[in-house]
Amino acid sequence: MSKVISFRYFRSIGLIVLFLIGIAGAHGAKTYQQSSYELMSSENKAMQDDASLNPAMFWVTDGQVLWDQKVGPKDLACATCHGDIKKSMRGVAAQFPKMVSGKLYTLEGQINACRMNTQKSPAWAYESKELLSLTAAIALQSKGMPITVQKTSENSKFMNQGQQWFNKRMGQLNLSCAQCHEDRAGLKLGGSLIPQGHPNAYPIYRLEWQTLGSVQRRLRNCMSGVRAEQFNYGSPEMAQLELFLMWRAKGLPMESPGVRP
Repeated sequence: MSKVISFRYFRSIGLIVLFLIGIAGAHGAKTYQQSSYELMSSENKAMQDDASLNPAMFWVTDGQVLWDQKVGPKDLACATCHGDIKKSMRGVAAQFPKMVSGKLYTLEGQINACRMNTQKSPAWAYESKELLSLTAAIALQSKGMPITVQKTSENSKFMNQGQQWFNKRMGQLNLSCAQCHEDRAGLKLGGSLIPQGHPNAYPIYRLEWQTLGSVQRRLRNCMSGVRAEQFNYGSPEMAQLELFLMWRAKGLPMESPGVRP
C-alpha cells in the first residue's frame, strides 16, 4: 500500500513539474527582454540596419535641417543653445520621458516646450512631419545605447499611473496591454508573433503606415483595436504610459529610427 501511495505521490509531482515546464515554455518570451526587431524577417532587419535602405532616414535628414534652422523673433535654432546634435543629444532620447522642472515630458513634449518657451514659436502638431523629423534626428544620436529611464521619488506617481494604464482592461473587448504583451508575448495572433511591446525603436517607419510614426500613434492604434476611447496625443495619460513602457524596457538598446512591418 505504501508503495502505491509513494508511486502516486511521485507521479503527481512529476505531472506538476511537467505542467510548470509547459507554462514556462508557452511564456518563454517573458523570461528575457526581447525587442520586436528579433521577430522580423531578415529583409526587414536589413532595411532597418542599412541607413541607405531605411526610409526613416529621409525624416532624419529633414530633422537635421530643422536643428540648424533659426526661427522666432530672436532668430534662434536648436543648435544655438545645444550646438552639434551628434554631441549634445547623445543618449538624450534614452532618458525620456523624464521630469523637467517638476513636469513629466516626453521627447516630443520637450521639443515643443523649447519651441514655445525659448524660440517663441508655435508648437508643432503631433505626427506632423516637422515634429517626427526632429524627434527622429535626436533619437538617432542614442542608437545602440541602453534605455536608462529610472523610477525615482519625483516620477514615481506618474510611473505608477502608467503601470495602471498598462494593466487596465479597456474597450469593448475588455483587454489590457499586459494581456497581449506580457501574458501572450511570443504566441501568435492572426499568424503573427505577439511582441513584448517595447518602445525602443520609435519613431518607426511602419510598412503598414507607409510613413514614420510615434509610439503614441501606435498606442492609439492598440486602443482603437480593442475598441476603447483613445488617449489624446500629448496627454498626461500618454506621457505616463510611455514612461512606464520605457522603464519596462530599461537596458534594451535604442534602435531609433526603427522599421516595423
